[in-house]
Amino acid sequence: MTLSPPPRRAHRPAAARRLARTLYASAFCDEFILLYPVYALLFSDTGLSVWQMASLFALWSLTGVLLEVPSGVWADTVSRRLLLVLGPLLTATSFALWVLVPSYGAFALGFVLWGAGGALGSGALEALVYDELERTGEAGQYARLMGRARALGIAATMTAMGLAGPVFAWGGYHAVGAASVLTCLAAAAVATRFPEHRAPCAGGERWTATLRAGLAEARADRSVRGALLLVPAVTAVWGALDEYTPLLALETGVAPGTVPWLLLMIWAGATAGSLLAGTAESLSAHGFAALLAGSGLALAVGALAGTPAALVLVALAFGGFQLATVLADVRLQRRIDDTGRATLTSVAGLGTELGNLATYGAYAAVATYAGHGTAFALSAVPYLLTALLLTGAARVAVRAAAAKRRGAERGGAGDAAGAVLVTRGRVGPGAGAGAGRNESPRSAGRTQ
Repeated sequence: MTLSPPPRRAHRPAAARRLARTLYASAFCDEFILLYPVYALLFSDTGLSVWQMASLFALWSLTGVLLEVPSGVWADTVSRRLLLVLGPLLTATSFALWVLVPSYGAFALGFVLWGAGGALGSGALEALVYDELERTGEAGQYARLMGRARALGIAATMTAMGLAGPVFAWGGYHAVGAASVLTCLAAAAVATRFPEHRAPCAGGERWTATLRAGLAEARADRSVRGALLLVPAVTAVWGALDEYTPLLALETGVAPGTVPWLLLMIWAGATAGSLLAGTAESLSAHGFAALLAGSGLALAVGALAGTPAALVLVALAFGGFQLATVLADVRLQRRIDDTGRATLTSVAGLGTELGNLATYGAYAAVATYAGHGTAFALSAVPYLLTALLLTGAARVAVRAAAAKRRGAERGGAGDAAGAVLVTRGRVGPGAGAGAGRNESPRSAGRTQ
């Protein structure tokens, strides 16, 4: 007789494939924005001063900081897929405003909309993907899928950088703006294809209750708290440094036309790091610390060397940091409860946003007086310190586990000795663990 497999198991591969395809398409559409390389030129051509542009970037960051956690809590109370659809629509609106009515007010409103759109997706995407994989028994594939998705996002950004020039030469800001709006609309359409089997929560007080529950979980569980802090510790600094890589490349003495090729090499390293996430998923705490330390040293040496060839080390560092970013997210998702997953992921995102702001300020202060190479090199210090902390924590955990194991062994030996003494003293067969399970007082009496 042949038994057919359970229906749910039979549908697992198809469900996982659909989720992966949707995730990859979404990641590509989110980053394939031709307006990225030229929007600063749009601001300048409109007549904005440097301080006005700086105020726009600050408004963008502030929007993300203020909405990061509320949007994550919202993602735990309503449909996460809905937020992933709304986010690109807000971004499309912002880009349309910029090219149709270019002015400081339109740029400011656009950055608020763009920041809100990014906040809606932050936390919601990771939570939806992990929960759907866990539902089908494929949670172990999370690192591989997210690594590939981030690699596709980087590839989309590099492709957009390559196409922006020809499209801009052909149709100006209206052409690159229209292409960017269409890409955002495509991202919203792709997001409707995400599977979601989690039922949204109801109740008027659920929003605040979800936030309190998520924060309580982080306070009560040390492993959750550690994973929560690890995400910004890994992501914040290098996530801000990528804005300055063109300046670092130019400082090596190459011609401006060579800078894009050097940037392509650096981001190829980051792409490779993303693709290694599935393979490196089982890294121990010591291995993770070594990854951070090695990447930090490569960043410092490559930046201080001041030659184009040394930027290969910077590319290796960015690859290590990108890999560590994916693995830190994986560790966080595995430690938090599904009911508050988006909330705590957004709390980690808030930490990253604040870390980015701090890095921008510190970088500007150092680079102004010592140059970009020195600023990049000093940016490796937080990673070396994080690696030391992880190594120390791992050693403490190993010693605690060993002490617990020795205590259990001593306790087991004491129990065994007590059982022997009780048996010899004829207290009764029920007093010994083995006697209680294997024989009754009457049967013991007959054997004596």
